[in-house]
Amino acid sequence: MSIQRRAFLATVGSSAGVGLAGCLSGDDQGGEAGISGTTLTLTTTTSTYDTGLLDEINLPFEERYGVTVDTVSQGTGAALETARSGDSDVVMVHARSQEDEFLQDGYGMNRRDIMFNDFVVVGDSDDPAGIGGGEDAVEAFQAIADSEELFVSRGDNSGTHTKELELWDEAGVAVEESGDWYVDGGGGMGEILTEADMQGGYTLADRGTYISMQGDIALEIHVEGPIEDGPELLANPYGIVAVNPEVHDNVEYDLAMAYIGYITSPEAQEIIEEYTIEDERLFFPEALSEDPNFQQYVPEEWTGGDGE
Repeated sequence: MSIQRRAFLATVGSSAGVGLAGCLSGDDQGGEAGISGTTLTLTTTTSTYDTGLLDEINLPFEERYGVTVDTVSQGTGAALETARSGDSDVVMVHARSQEDEFLQDGYGMNRRDIMFNDFVVVGDSDDPAGIGGGEDAVEAFQAIADSEELFVSRGDNSGTHTKELELWDEAGVAVEESGDWYVDGGGGMGEILTEADMQGGYTLADRGTYISMQGDIALEIHVEGPIEDGPELLANPYGIVAVNPEVHDNVEYDLAMAYIGYITSPEAQEIIEEYTIEDERLFFPEALSEDPNFQQYVPEEWTGGDGE
């Protein structure tokens, strides 16, 4: 995915009615929108929750339809597993390979791109591995491993952990055989940043959570992602997927589709566009474009039919 921000449609109507087209009940022609269900269970990543973004996004949706969005903050792997069990109506995550598996196994449908930011490699200001200012994330990971400087991992099958393992694999480092320098933190992004800060170690973080915690930790960015002209390998796209009601008939599918329509509407995309902490943007909207990406709806490797 190119991290260059797609053209954002700034024309915001008085409501998200356009984005919700086809998601509402047939009895609401010309009147107040109506949807079945009173509570939407959204499983999502710790990064979208910890940054406070979802509070801003969800409030207009809740007020308009008189419903509650019950947000469950988990790593991507856990969020998708909750959905597989039928305990979630819609999933917002950031590991495309795991999203694709979820779709291919029949648990999800109607996937959409929402937004993006990027990953950054952060660490103590002393930078004992000497990776600061580098433009190659893989080389930075190799340097950390070669110097055996402390690295704190999410270790939780989250989207960030998935990207971290991809980087170790590219670097040719078998972290499962590493020594004491590699620490399995096993927590959310905020917890891992706090632990890395306390121990003076390195970690991989999404830019949004790092910015939201910047005033509370002393960690510095040593390798930038593509938002600041770093490697495209550190791109961090977010997607949303409804749980398939044919697999779990208990899910609030109508409500999930209304939410997907809303979050990809001009109204919610503008909220994402304008959401900042200390005047720094955390996420960049991606749902709307003059040149739509139709690959977003299906697994990236899917070609249709028998693949021929």
